[in-house]
Amino acid sequence: MIGAIADDFTGGTDVAVFIRREGLRTILFFGLPPASTVLPACDAVVIALKSRMLPADDAVSQSLEASDWLRAHGAQQIYFKYCSTFDSTPRGNIGPVLDALADSLGARTVIQTPSSPEHLRTQYQGYLFVNDLLLSESHMRNHPLTPMTDSSLPRVLRAQTKERVAVITHQTVRSGAHAIRAAVSEAESRCDRYLLADAVDEDDLRAIGRAALGAPLVAGAAGLGGGLAAAVAGASSSLVGESFDLGDTKIAGGGPAAVLAGSCSKRTLEQIAVLKERGHPSFRLDALAGRDSAALAADALAWFDRLPKGRAPLIYSSLDSVELKHVQEILGVGESAGVLEDATGRIAVGLVDRGVTRVIAAGGETSGAVVTALGVSGGMIGPEPAPGVPWIFTTEGERIALLLKSGNFGAPDLLAEASTRPLHETASTRPGTTTNAPASSPPHARSSPSR
Repeated sequence: MIGAIADDFTGGTDVAVFIRREGLRTILFFGLPPASTVLPACDAVVIALKSRMLPADDAVSQSLEASDWLRAHGAQQIYFKYCSTFDSTPRGNIGPVLDALADSLGARTVIQTPSSPEHLRTQYQGYLFVNDLLLSESHMRNHPLTPMTDSSLPRVLRAQTKERVAVITHQTVRSGAHAIRAAVSEAESRCDRYLLADAVDEDDLRAIGRAALGAPLVAGAAGLGGGLAAAVAGASSSLVGESFDLGDTKIAGGGPAAVLAGSCSKRTLEQIAVLKERGHPSFRLDALAGRDSAALAADALAWFDRLPKGRAPLIYSSLDSVELKHVQEILGVGESAGVLEDATGRIAVGLVDRGVTRVIAAGGETSGAVVTALGVSGGMIGPEPAPGVPWIFTTEGERIALLLKSGNFGAPDLLAEASTRPLHETASTRPGTTTNAPASSPPHARSSPSR
């Protein structure tokens, strides 16, 4: 069984989808489940934490607890899932969490890659590309919390760990799993602990997954999670691969919808613009209007109560970079985020109490606030309106459908389509067929001599 630990809620849903696509029966939990939890028959369990932006010590503590829980419940292999844009700072949290997990699991080497070609993230010669751009030249350069100004993954990771970091080149990866395993053996002899493997397409990720099969710890974005799952599925004859029976949750998932957006990413701002263009009513949460999250939530819900029936409403706190900087200068980063996240959680509870059965959240922290406020412990993975963005059907309490979208994910019309169409019509036909997918391989992939 694979036990995956994700550093935020949307990352958890993302890797759960990639694993599920390979036929593995996958359970997703938001936060650490009770020790007494009894798992149904499954091949993978994902625990989604909210550790990406925590102080490093707290992120390490939570990750170790999740690893211990997973191993106690049958996981033979741990997968640490981080963001495909390697979101972190010189203080962490990728490096410190890797160090703690590797020590705990006795992992001499850890194969990893943030490459996720389906999301237009690829690693080549140790450098991370976002679509056709180096990471440092992409929108992530101006991220308000984790600005990524260096595209060299070894340099970024070395700033966060005392362990030795090396690259497994694309030429080696293209030579197959046996060549990758040989590179791992050589790395062990050199005492290189973290091996960042180049990958520019799904074949590369599957080769890396086969090479990592059985390793105590593997790490990366959702793409390698899928590659590892494919290796597990190919090596086992006991996987059922049958879909979960969603039962009455299909009915709940087709009910009234609402969109809650907090991400300030360029893509989420585009998605908000499409919602407005299509006539969806909108209400902006303004942290400067008052620091009382309960009052902000009450105002938003009073506005919702006055709406006529029609298109799904949008309640948002997303701002462009200039406006966001202004708010943060006045309130501080921590206070402004805290007020808005608490208000968003309160609003989510109020919306469900008012009969909303489809809640769409845009942004990792926003998704975490919604899930926490609603008391959602986990759920079943449903159809994907966009690659890596599935509907999640809750199995306890109020039966609702949740769509938890990372800020940068989805086509510009994702929020509008997901909030309007019947649930089964929002599913992407297969990975790579939506506007998230590149029209062709990135230039660095096309120019590879191994092609």
